[in-house]
Amino acid sequence: MLKPVILAVDDDPEVLRAVERDLRQHYRSDYRILKAASGLEALEASRQLKERGAPIALFLVDERMPGMSGTQMLREALKIHPDSRRVLLTAYADTEAAISGINDVGLDHYLMKPWDPPSERLYPVLDDLLSDWRARWRPPFEGIRVAGARSSPKSYAVKEYLSNNQVPYQWIDVDQDPSARELIRTAGNAERLPVVFFPDGSRLVSPSNRELAEKIGLQTHARLPFYDVVIVGAGPAGLAAAVYGASEGLRTLLIEQSAPGGQAGTSSRIENYLGFPSGISGADLARRAAAQARRFGAEVLAQETVSVRREDPYRIVRLADGTDVSCYAVILATGVSVRTMNAPGMQPLLGIGIYYGAAMTEAATYRGQDVCVVGAGNSAAQGALFFSRYARKV
Repeated sequence: MLKPVILAVDDDPEVLRAVERDLRQHYRSDYRILKAASGLEALEASRQLKERGAPIALFLVDERMPGMSGTQMLREALKIHPDSRRVLLTAYADTEAAISGINDVGLDHYLMKPWDPPSERLYPVLDDLLSDWRARWRPPFEGIRVAGARSSPKSYAVKEYLSNNQVPYQWIDVDQDPSARELIRTAGNAERLPVVFFPDGSRLVSPSNRELAEKIGLQTHARLPFYDVVIVGAGPAGLAAAVYGASEGLRTLLIEQSAPGGQAGTSSRIENYLGFPSGISGADLARRAAAQARRFGAEVLAQETVSVRREDPYRIVRLADGTDVSCYAVILATGVSVRTMNAPGMQPLLGIGIYYGAAMTEAATYRGQDVCVVGAGNSAAQGALFFSRYARKV
C-alpha cells in the first residue's frame, strides 16, 4: 500500500532542505516525505498524488512565498485533499497571517522559524496532528477508480463493463465528492465523464470497451492466424462449446464483445444449471466456465464480431478492429437481445435511471429508494428479490 505523504513547501532552498532532513529523520518509516519549492509546484504534486490514490497526511507550508502565499496555497489544496492536516511555517512578523489562516483555511497549527531543537518544537506538534489524522484515515483503494456521475449514461456503461468482467473498482460520484469534482476540473475533463484512474497513474477519459479491455489486461488480439473452431458469444452455450472443443485438442477461439457469461452472467441466482443443485450466481458460473476453457487452451477474446464469410473450405471472421481470423468452423452462440420498450420519455433516461438488466453492483446505488421492475419472467423475479435487499420498495 502507498505510504501517506507529508508535503513540505518552501521557496528557500536551505530551509526546504532542513525541513526535509528533520521530517525524514523522524517520519520516514511511516510516511513518504516530499518537497516543493513553490505553491504552484505543490498544488501540481497534490493533484498527481490524488490521481494515484496517495493521501497527503500533512502539509507543512511556508507563509512567505513569491507568487502564492502559504495560506493561498493551502486554500487551493483543501479542495483536493480536504482531510489533510495543515501547518504553516511563519516568521515572527507573520503571526497575524497565521491567525487569520486558522479562520480562512482551517489551519491546524503554525510554527515559528527556527524550530530547533525539532525534538521539542517540531515533532511533538506534528506527532499529535498525524495521530489525529490516522485515527480518521481510511486507507485508499489501490485498484481502478471510476469518477463519474449518475446522470452520465457512459459512466454506467463503464461500471457495467468492469462489473461484468469481474474487475474490482471504486466508484467516485463527482456530484457527492467535492475533491473528485476538483480533480476532474483540473484535469480538463469536466464535460467528459467518466474518467477512469489506474494504479499506475494513467487515466482514460470516457473510454470505449476496447480501450478498457486493453488497459485492464483482457486479450484483444488473436494469437494465431488460424483456428479449428471460432465461437462467437461467451454465454453459457459458448463457454460450454469452448470447453468441449479445447478439451478435444481443437484450436479454439471464443469471441465476446461484453463479458463472459452473457445475460446469465448478470443473474443474482441460477438454480436450474446442471451440476449446481444448490444454485450458483451468474458471475460465479461465468468465472468458473471461463477458467475451465482457458485451462484447456481456449483463447477468450474481448472483441466484437462484425461479419462472417465463406471461403471454402474455410470461414473468415471479421472483427471490429478490422482484423480477420480464419477457421474451419464457426459456432454462433450469440444469445438474445433484450426486448426494448417504446414508452414515451424512456430514451433520454437510458443509463441514468432506466436500465435493461442492470448489473447487481447497481443495487447499492439505490439503497433506500423505490425501484420498479418491468417484466414477469424469471429474470424479473430474481431482480426484484435482489433489489429488495437494498431498496425501500420494489
